[in-house]
Amino acid sequence: MSLADLRAREDAALLPTYARQPVAFVEGRGATLYDDEGAAYLDFLCGLSVTSLGHAHPAVADAVDAQMRRLVHVSNLFYTEPQIALAERLGALAGWDDARAFFCNSGAEANEAAIKLARRWGKQRDPGKVRVVSLAGGFHGRTLAALLATGSPAKHAPFAPLGDWVTHVPHDDPEALAEAVDGDVCAIWLEVVQGEGGVRPLSAAMLATARELCDRYDALLVADEVQTGIGRLGAWYGWQTTDVVPDVVCLAKALGGGLPIGAILAHGPAAGAFGPGDHATTFGGGPVIASAALAVLDTLEAEGLVARAGELGAALSARLDALVERHDLAVGHRGRGLLQALVLDRPVAADVAAAALDERLVVNAVAPDAIRLAPPLVIDEADLDTMAERLSAALDRCTADQGATP
Repeated sequence: MSLADLRAREDAALLPTYARQPVAFVEGRGATLYDDEGAAYLDFLCGLSVTSLGHAHPAVADAVDAQMRRLVHVSNLFYTEPQIALAERLGALAGWDDARAFFCNSGAEANEAAIKLARRWGKQRDPGKVRVVSLAGGFHGRTLAALLATGSPAKHAPFAPLGDWVTHVPHDDPEALAEAVDGDVCAIWLEVVQGEGGVRPLSAAMLATARELCDRYDALLVADEVQTGIGRLGAWYGWQTTDVVPDVVCLAKALGGGLPIGAILAHGPAAGAFGPGDHATTFGGGPVIASAALAVLDTLEAEGLVARAGELGAALSARLDALVERHDLAVGHRGRGLLQALVLDRPVAADVAAAALDERLVVNAVAPDAIRLAPPLVIDEADLDTMAERLSAALDRCTADQGATP
């Protein structure tokens, strides 16, 4: 079936919520994707930080196959061992012997669950302690409460009014954060590295201020690790690359190896905020997806891919440094581990991403002037070299098309 045929069928069958790129992928192996004509692409987007073990990893496929043939679904009215094992494993990786988990189906659902947990926590202390403070540029999902927490007014506008219980402050302004937090705040929401906000790491001062304010005002520090968790930054959780420990972590994306899962992990007093009936889900933490997630964690651990992500992150930074040295269009890079962005000197990231796709490299324009690189954790140095060659060619093409002067 041709791409034109697929477009026509989609126009007739799907709501127009996505701006697709002009390619149809039909197969993937490791860090390589194949389109409907058999052309091979190097995947440095990873399904938006999802397929960290690459495509069609046999460990995940085998775990899903075995569990599908044994037990698929019984709902959360009954015990299933894979869900409990996954909760135990996530708590152990955090180093929290009192951790408690809740499983759902996506990052947005994880943030929704954490919002309810935080507000439940606050109301147990004072009926008015329900306000949340989050950061400009943060992204926490597209359901209504998660959307309100998201620090992007343009995403709010089509669906306003959303409510007034979230206060947004600049993403790296400790003084503004301190001014926004008082006794009616139940939680501060942040990402260690903002993903959709342009791959922007938070400063140590911002993180430390957030932790201190939560301690002072008996609020929860919630780390949205949907994009940074499960090894991408060179540690199991992004917060483990900092000096700050959150009370609640939101997870999704890479945890399922490409299958839909979300989770929150709470410890300390926050783990006692929910009671029976306070929150629920039909599919969350089912045996098949929990088995897939356990296979992901097993493989990451057995192959040493978490520490290796930190090592390859340094190698990725070196390749980006070389691109900055060579191309006037590239002026810097930012990020951590295998979540980084090449920063451009003008808002042409969409053009660069399109040129990269023509060069058979999958990246995306995470901001008007930034290209996100989030490859599978299974890549090697040769893949980094190929990425650099293809992205360099894309930059050359855009420079030639637009001229060297901004």
